[in-house]
Amino acid sequence: MQPFTLDDGVVHLATPTLGDVDAITAACQDPDVAAWTVVPSPYTRDDAVGFVRDYVTPGWERGSVLTWAVRESAGRSGLPGPEDAGPLLGMFGLGLDDAPAGQRSAEIGYWMTPAGRGRGLATAAGRLVVDAAFDPEVLGLARLSWEAYVGNWPSRRLAWRLGFRVEGTVRGHALQRGVRRDAWLATLLADDPREPCEPWPHPVSADRVAG
Repeated sequence: MQPFTLDDGVVHLATPTLGDVDAITAACQDPDVAAWTVVPSPYTRDDAVGFVRDYVTPGWERGSVLTWAVRESAGRSGLPGPEDAGPLLGMFGLGLDDAPAGQRSAEIGYWMTPAGRGRGLATAAGRLVVDAAFDPEVLGLARLSWEAYVGNWPSRRLAWRLGFRVEGTVRGHALQRGVRRDAWLATLLADDPREPCEPWPHPVSADRVAG
């Protein structure tokens, strides 16, 4: 599959390249990224090179894992063109299954840097990815899934905003650096409303909103 970009005038999503290695390395020093993802910890520049070279590029070539770096769009920042979009502020990805066309599902994943949080950028990026996932002219998926370790309220709040329905908590579901962790699981179907489908379950005052 050929990589494609997504842009709504607020955020610009494009495939991360080796030119992003230093920014990815810096982003993955953030304790929250390490706490809630499976990135290596400690995270080195070699890890970032391997991520781009051995994960991102082959994933697009096979059409199995689609990864985008999140930046503010050029239009928002006043820069002249999409190629001049701002610095890397996060990462979004879709891991697709191998079901027949029209029945495919993907798991959505994401993280944002401290500079990208609390500004609505993750919500904008998530909407772009969800719309592309379900658009018959783009990916034409039937279903999206989301999961997060129990306690990752910022990730859950973004999924909630996008319309995901939490199906439950599964004990010991996810493996993080050799340790089993409980996880929340949620789904979004192609014809579901892309807005909250249930009341927010966690006090906002105690929530570190990702954006």
